[in-house]
Amino acid sequence: MTREEKSQVIEELTVQLADNANIYLADISGLNAGNTSDLRRACFKAGVKLAVVKNTLLEKAMEASDREFGELPEVLKGNTSVMYSETGNAPAKVIKAFRKKSEKPLLKGAFIEEAVYIGDDQLDMLVDIKSKEELIGEIITLLQSPAKNVISALKSGGGTIAGIIKTLSEKEG
Repeated sequence: MTREEKSQVIEELTVQLADNANIYLADISGLNAGNTSDLRRACFKAGVKLAVVKNTLLEKAMEASDREFGELPEVLKGNTSVMYSETGNAPAKVIKAFRKKSEKPLLKGAFIEEAVYIGDDQLDMLVDIKSKEELIGEIITLLQSPAKNVISALKSGGGTIAGIIKTLSEKEG
């Protein structure tokens, strides 16, 4: 690979790192061609982009990035594949499901919404991370609950001012 080709790959990786809020680093070495193909299919179905990268080029892309990857460059040893996803837990779910039939992929580390996770022991926790949309949905549900209680209390009072006051005083007491 020429110096120009390397710098082009580093540029492309830097753009990928900037464009994706959720980045997983995994070791898929030892998977045969069939299993690798199955893993790629599982990633595609889950909306996860999988790419095998050279550690040195990815490390240089991380250095060139505006983001702070913490200890993540330290796990760039041996075979490394990068998984990009819009949903924070999608790659973790793919890895966990795939490991039911194979020992790999192993999670080296992850960068999720500015937080860094190191090591395969983080996999179960990463599977349980909620997406931004899920969290917003839960907050909206929580905010709607008190309003629904007030509205139902007002309706149950029969619509008269005396009934509404009586219902509200009973709710407080």
